[in-house]
Amino acid sequence: MSKKTYSDARSALDGLLSDGMTIMAGGFGLCGIPEHCIAALKESGITGLTIISNNCGVADFGLGILLTDRQIKKMISSYVGENPVFEKQYLSDEIEIEFNPQGTLAERIRAGGAGIPAFYTPTGYGTVVAEGKETREFDGRQYVMERALTAELAVIKAWKGDTEGNLIYRKTARNFNPMMATAAKMVVAEVEELVEPGMLDPNDIHTPGIFVNRIFQGTHFEKRIEQMTTRDKAA
Repeated sequence: MSKKTYSDARSALDGLLSDGMTIMAGGFGLCGIPEHCIAALKESGITGLTIISNNCGVADFGLGILLTDRQIKKMISSYVGENPVFEKQYLSDEIEIEFNPQGTLAERIRAGGAGIPAFYTPTGYGTVVAEGKETREFDGRQYVMERALTAELAVIKAWKGDTEGNLIYRKTARNFNPMMATAAKMVVAEVEELVEPGMLDPNDIHTPGIFVNRIFQGTHFEKRIEQMTTRDKAA
């Protein structure tokens, strides 16, 4: 077995956690989230966390379970509208939020992984998003400067991986997981299927193993659906 391979989330995160750290958590809604890693973060009891993630799960699943014990101090995210616990803590000043347009959030993370300290975007100019930020005109259009994001730890989820850390994602799980794998000092990946090196087609690999420090195969993924909308068969 590779030195990167661990038996479960708890062992994969062992020695990496501390109060007050910044953690990136992959996924989009409840799709492609590192649910085993999140459960292990809750179990660890660490507090004062800054979490960088598109959203904060729901009240009883995903990152939302870290809110119950008030382990999160600050969220850097795009959308938190599905979590009433988050709303309550925010309105009572128990948690800080740094809102980002969704594309801006993704690009801030990608820039962090690419070693680009800042970039300009027209998104958010003239709104509260731009307050306190540098603005500049290019070719007659106004832009807002956004700083890159990095983290001490990224916890991500992939569909398949090998013991060297090469990863393949499925569909919506590719929205944030791949760039987070490049933007943190330590990266822990959980996968549904773990195989030996050489068993993944190199053309299908989205995250090269050089970016992944630790990997494990999860079991019994819940894969909840955040909101299910169906059509009446008679319609």
